[in-house]
Amino acid sequence: MKKERGCLMHIWPHDISSNLRCPTDVIDMSFDRGKELADHGSSGDPTPPSPSRYESQKRRDWNTFGQYLRNQRPPVHIAHCNSNHVLEFLRYLDQFGKTKVHLQGCIFYGQPEPPAPCTCPLRQAWGSLDALIGRLRAAYEENGGSPESNPFASSTIRVYLREVKECQAKARGIPHKKKKKTTKAGEDSSSTLHFS
Repeated sequence: MKKERGCLMHIWPHDISSNLRCPTDVIDMSFDRGKELADHGSSGDPTPPSPSRYESQKRRDWNTFGQYLRNQRPPVHIAHCNSNHVLEFLRYLDQFGKTKVHLQGCIFYGQPEPPAPCTCPLRQAWGSLDALIGRLRAAYEENGGSPESNPFASSTIRVYLREVKECQAKARGIPHKKKKKTTKAGEDSSSTLHFS
């Protein structure tokens, strides 16, 4: 661990499926120390409400993405960030994933609970990536970014997330029920299961 501008930088532990405890565990030490002092303080002043879990996670995610950009060679300023940087970041996170994604040649491809281990790679779960992008999209605009230029809201990112979702569902054999379409008479048109 190294200290940098009052922050404790953790080396990427593992997975974002449990609220992105990877490089997003960048904890603002001054915030934590201030809260600790306020909790045990003697001034008697009311302490400001602590941020919600979502807000804290969003701040950590934003700090982590900023650190990722600064670590690029050459470093990338957040104002010059685009959807390609976001895609590279999402692919980078896969090395910390815990979700087994079977390859098409694997004998367990399409099985939700395979009976034995295999050598297929671990990846970040689609739901974790989707939640992460939602938090970063909000953080970008809260930090002065324009909604029109938000790289987290680009069609490229939406397509990537959809492809990850479909790939993971097929690899693990997870059926996806399409939404039922109703006819003018109000009858259901189809209730068959499809892989998403």
